[in-house]
Amino acid sequence: QVQLVESGGGLVQAGGSLRLSCAASGSILRFNAMSWYRQGPGIQRELVARITNSGSTTYADSVKGRFTISRDSAKNTVYLQMNSLKPADTAVYYCYTWDRNDYWGQGTQVTVSS
Repeated sequence: QVQLVESGGGLVQAGGSLRLSCAASGSILRFNAMSWYRQGPGIQRELVARITNSGSTTYADSVKGRFTISRDSAKNTVYLQMNSLKPADTAVYYCYTWDRNDYWGQGTQVTVSS
């Protein structure tokens, strides 16, 4: 079992930046990967970025070059640095991982105004 708690969301103007944090209640290295998903209004939840326990990263095409996923294993925390934000990035952002179970955080709202 692990609990995931996101923070760092908020309201930002287009072109601005935010850094999201996902704090896990235990070691994140025991999981194959940690991911960020998002769900916008009327849109299916989608993968934004993933980092494996070897450090490999994957990004959605829509955020490549603007978002960066990273982790601090000592703090059991995963980050999502979001730059050059667009109104289309407005969504609730969720932290996710899995083993035999799925683990989701409660989500943090990101709103980008034009």
